[in-house]
Amino acid sequence: MTKVYKFLRLITCATLMVCTCLLTSCVTESVPDNNKRGNFEALWQTLNTRYCFFDYKKETYGLDWDNVHSRYAAMINEQMTDKQLFEVLSNMTCELRDGHVNLSAAHNVSRYGRWFDDYPMNQSDSLERRYLGRSDEYQQTSGLKYRILPDNVGYIRCASFDYAFGSGNLHEIMSYLSTCTMLIVDVRSNGGGMLTSAEKLASLFINDEIIGGYMCHKTGSAHNAFSTPEAIRIKPFEGLRWQRKVAVLTNRRTYSAANSFVMFLKGLPNVTIVGDRTGGGAGMPFNAELPNGWGIRFSACPMYDRQMQLTEMGIDPDMKVDITDDDYQRGVDTIIETAKKAE
Repeated sequence: MTKVYKFLRLITCATLMVCTCLLTSCVTESVPDNNKRGNFEALWQTLNTRYCFFDYKKETYGLDWDNVHSRYAAMINEQMTDKQLFEVLSNMTCELRDGHVNLSAAHNVSRYGRWFDDYPMNQSDSLERRYLGRSDEYQQTSGLKYRILPDNVGYIRCASFDYAFGSGNLHEIMSYLSTCTMLIVDVRSNGGGMLTSAEKLASLFINDEIIGGYMCHKTGSAHNAFSTPEAIRIKPFEGLRWQRKVAVLTNRRTYSAANSFVMFLKGLPNVTIVGDRTGGGAGMPFNAELPNGWGIRFSACPMYDRQMQLTEMGIDPDMKVDITDDDYQRGVDTIIETAKKAE
């Protein structure tokens, strides 16, 4: 028993030595300290190596991320409170001008909102209720509200892509609206959700497979290190599809997956984009964590339209329209009424 015990002990010790050597040789990156400076550096470096729009933002408005580091590093000291640190880090992330970049702590979530705060709302819940009617006057399924307006125009309100649209649900919607002369799809103030849902809804309006755009993935820490663009292919819906005119309504709060939905349809036959420029948000988000447990979400995978142009800053409508004050007072949605006349 003694010899066996010694033998096993030798094996165990040898195994531990091998594991220790392996761990020592593999772990080469230093982990930032959980202090004010360490959390600042962790945030800046995480974005520096993984955020996907640095070159684009530099070209668009002159973003210099190294200069951002210098300016905000000077504001960090170990005597500041957590809330003061959060404010500094939040302001730093806002330099990216990206609604997908959010710093999350227990007391607050930072957000950049100038992509919609500085512009007219161009959408109203009270006007929406005016067109949809009472709750028993419109249909609803999979998060989509729809009805036939008095002038035989079909109307679908898609306020979010957080829902997975069932094929049976979409088929029933198309069947219900099949007698309409045209269709309005309202994605105003749709902040996004699942890209697959945006693709599924877009599939109602095509008869052949199309390339809706392109996506790249980060392949290294350099700002320009990306994979070869991969096509986003959208296949026609297998059930009933829409064959007549369709108007897609947009505003500055049409963002992320909703921005992609507009990108998929813009330029297709019988499709007219009506309203205001979309909010953009053309990067697929990624989540990470700072040493103190705060979460950071940011754009990591850029998306491009069919012409390989970024839509991060939004997509222009075919018909630029705002809701006028006079129409609002009369209970009229200027954008819907303009869409009815779209060619």
